Amino acid sequence: MRRYPFSFLALTALGVLCAIPGVISLAGFGASLHPVLDDPMAGLAFIVSAVALIGSGAFPLVIEKLKENEEA
Repeated sequence: MRRYPFSFLALTALGVLCAIPGVISLAGFGASLHPVLDDPMAGLAFIVSAVALIGSGAFPLVIEKLKENEEA
């Protein structure tokens, strides 16, 4: 079983949590969560932040994979 770095798991989880209100806002249902999310640009900001968080989480995963390949 493969172990994933904690930073990868944490940042990916935060990215997914950030993407949920973004998708809801872009779908047009943001006002049901919060009045600020009624604007589609707020949803776009959440989506961009989610992509950045998931991308930041990918770095520790790649570094761990490179360390595994170096040890083998």
